[in-house]
Amino acid sequence: MFRPFERLGVHVEAQDGAILLARGQRLRVKEDLGRAIPKIEDGAWPAFPSDLLSVMIVLATQVEGEILFFEKLFESRMFFVDRLIEMGAHIIQCDPHRVVAAGPTRLHGTHLTTPDIRAGMALVVAALCAKGRSIIENAEVVDRGYEQIETRLQSLGADITREP
Repeated sequence: MFRPFERLGVHVEAQDGAILLARGQRLRVKEDLGRAIPKIEDGAWPAFPSDLLSVMIVLATQVEGEILFFEKLFESRMFFVDRLIEMGAHIIQCDPHRVVAAGPTRLHGTHLTTPDIRAGMALVVAALCAKGRSIIENAEVVDRGYEQIETRLQSLGADITREP
C-alpha cells in the first residue's frame, strides 16, 4: 500500500495501527531502472486503490520529477486534471486513462467546481497546497466520504472554512 508513496519520495511507516510521516522529507520521484518514466497505476485489491489516485496526482505536483499515472479501472476519472492545470500544475493528459505530472510546481488559488467525491478531495488538497485563496463549488460531494473534513483539516493546522 505504501509503495506508491515511496515512489514519490514519501517515507511512510505503519506502527501500532497508526501511519507515521516524518516532517521535512525531500520529495523526489524515484527513477525506474533504465531511466524509464516511473509509473503509479491502480488496480483491484491488493493493488493501489483507484480512489486515491487523484490525491496522488496532486502530491506529484509538489514532488521533484516526472511520473506517469495510469487509471486502469474507470473511465473519465482523470478529467479533473484540467482544474489542476488552471492552478498552475504541469500535467499532460495523454488519454482518458493516463496523465504525466511534473513537479514541483507552485499552485495558485482559483475558483473551482468539483465533479465528484474523488476529484473534490484532490482539489481540497490542491487548494491547501496553493498560494492564495481557492473556492471549491459543489464541495458537498466531498462530505459523502469525508465527514466534517474542514474541521478535521483545521485540527491539523489547515486554513480552511466552509461558506454557506
